[in-house]
Amino acid sequence: MPTAVAVDYVDQYREAFGVEPICGVLKDAGVQIAPSTYYAAQKRPPSARAVRDAELITDIRTAHKANLGVYGARKIHAELGREGVTVARCTVERLMKADGLRGIPREKTRKTTIGDGAQTERPEDLVDRKFIATAPNQLWVADLTYVRTHSGWTYVAFVLDVFSRMIVGWQVSTPLRTDLALDALDMGLWARQRAGQDVNSLIHHSDRGVQYRAIRYTERLAEAEAVASVGSKGDSYDTAMAEALNSLFKFECIRNAIMRPVGGWKNVGDVEIAVAEYVDWFNHRRLHGEVGLVPPAELEANYWASQSAKHYRQNPVLTEAGST
Repeated sequence: MPTAVAVDYVDQYREAFGVEPICGVLKDAGVQIAPSTYYAAQKRPPSARAVRDAELITDIRTAHKANLGVYGARKIHAELGREGVTVARCTVERLMKADGLRGIPREKTRKTTIGDGAQTERPEDLVDRKFIATAPNQLWVADLTYVRTHSGWTYVAFVLDVFSRMIVGWQVSTPLRTDLALDALDMGLWARQRAGQDVNSLIHHSDRGVQYRAIRYTERLAEAEAVASVGSKGDSYDTAMAEALNSLFKFECIRNAIMRPVGGWKNVGDVEIAVAEYVDWFNHRRLHGEVGLVPPAELEANYWASQSAKHYRQNPVLTEAGST
């Protein structure tokens, strides 16, 4: 055992057992540390590294807690960098490990939607497992998941923009009904249209669940001039991105001790409040590894700013005339 570790050990238990008895026990165990060595180490001023570590671990704990305790070293390192804290990733890994901080692992979640069989005409799969978009509102994916509460099952519907990974629509309900998915879609369409964004070329991709193949749902897509795309029956790879969001939600929100109410999820009201808080964090603060470790809202803001700048460069006279 290195001397520094032995000193820390003595320091941890000195109040309970005393310095000399602990040093005696350590000596019997083959660890040579005299009481004088411990006292000398206590009087020695902390090293520059120790001072820096103490500052960094405070920043790390703050960033970890502010992000629901779900970040691992990679995202904590990125978050610190965004806050102007210069530190090596290996240092973040070392300090998090020593402090017992870690990210939340994910597992695959169970399917929730029920296939429509052959009762309705099914659109083609226009995605073919290629979840790629070069701009907002090109491709949305939608799916449902479930939460067990004391009063029974609660269901949550999400609609995700593939370009930015932003949750554009969501809804919570106790019955697994068509309106649940439709309300989430309406939220997304309303928010985009309210922001003056065009959704006419949108492709909406989902599984074959009856909620997504219902007449009212397909009519709403047609009304928005969006094109429906449906994956094959029972193949989770065809809706992988939507299922990945469900998995994130279950582990970062529902099973997260920071988010979970004392005593567990009591009813749909508990879940609805948590989903609202989670979506706000997910869209505006969560660093997404698939889009360059920035929040979805920031990525979209940067995109629209670049489009405006591009339009100005191409049409400077028209742009200036329109602003007068």
